[in-house]
Amino acid sequence: MKRQGVLGVGLGLGLALTICAALAGCSQKTKANVAPPAIPVGVTTVKQGDFNVYLTGLGSVQAFYTVTLKTQISGQIMQVNFREGQEVKIGELLIVIDPRPYQAALDQAKANLAKDQAQLVNAKAQYERNKVLYEQGVIAKQDLDTLEASFGNYEGAIAADKAAIETAQLNLVYCYIKSPIDGLIGLRQVDPGNYVTAASGTALVVITQLHPIAVIFTLPEDQLQTVQAHMKQGTLEVDAYSRDDQTRLTTGKLLTIDNEIDQTTGTAKLKSVFDNPENKLWPNEFVNAHLLLETRKNAVTVPASAIQRGPEGSFVYVVDGNNTAQMRPVQIALTQGATVVIASGLQGSERVVTDGQEKLQAGARVAPQAPARPNQQTSGSIGSQT
Repeated sequence: MKRQGVLGVGLGLGLALTICAALAGCSQKTKANVAPPAIPVGVTTVKQGDFNVYLTGLGSVQAFYTVTLKTQISGQIMQVNFREGQEVKIGELLIVIDPRPYQAALDQAKANLAKDQAQLVNAKAQYERNKVLYEQGVIAKQDLDTLEASFGNYEGAIAADKAAIETAQLNLVYCYIKSPIDGLIGLRQVDPGNYVTAASGTALVVITQLHPIAVIFTLPEDQLQTVQAHMKQGTLEVDAYSRDDQTRLTTGKLLTIDNEIDQTTGTAKLKSVFDNPENKLWPNEFVNAHLLLETRKNAVTVPASAIQRGPEGSFVYVVDGNNTAQMRPVQIALTQGATVVIASGLQGSERVVTDGQEKLQAGARVAPQAPARPNQQTSGSIGSQT
């Protein structure tokens, strides 16, 4: 009986092992027949169209003209004919300094001129009368020469009187200080009743021209040859952006490149001009200048996040109609900000992976999702160009 029990247990254990082995084999076959799940990745569409190539640099706004008005004469200020922050036109009267002392000096100079001219006329008349007497032998030649020499004294005095008149007239003009440019008045430095002197050099008011206005910005010296080459083809546009580089303020034109390079920074200054009709640019304001170098027609662009680097160069993962990712080598024309211009290897409307490439290999099935960041074809510094 005991022996039959042991035999039954052995048969039961063997049957159990056989069933387990069969179930394991079935499970392995099931796993072999089930395809791996699709890998979720960010996917975006390759764009094709006109692409603006920019060079960017940090710059500051400068008034096209800045004039600090100072007095050229001494006197009491009688009138201040402007308001702080007022826009003025060229020739507009701003300040009047008491003109009475200078009018009196002008009248005195004119009186001296009249007196000396009368004396010259009298000297010439005496000379003519004494010339007759000399011919009659009544007076000596020396007396006649003395009268003739007096002509020069009076003529010199007349010339000095005329110079004094011009000086007095000029000082009288200086009493009326006018705006030499169209511009914006700054804060007033003096008030009516103040006494000002030419020697003090006190500024009366500062005028800045805002229309047009300039932006001075810098670029690396190795980009100057490219800029010069494009300047020969026509005028280049410059966009002025806010300090955070998010808002475009206005658009102007590149005027010139400075005649020297700053050796300490390896950069050169460029000057651009803006009409600034709405006063969006203000002197000494910091801005970002975006120089439009060229517009590439029908350029193929992808986000920089789509580009991968390998031993054989740059490549991307292209997603086909069956949602299968394939590696494809590409040639990069340039990188600008978060956008890459493709020279060859891609066409418009194809789909590329922008996020999750580390989980992929050629032929992997993917589950396309929206990219983590949208494809932005925005202006920015050129990172690389081949």
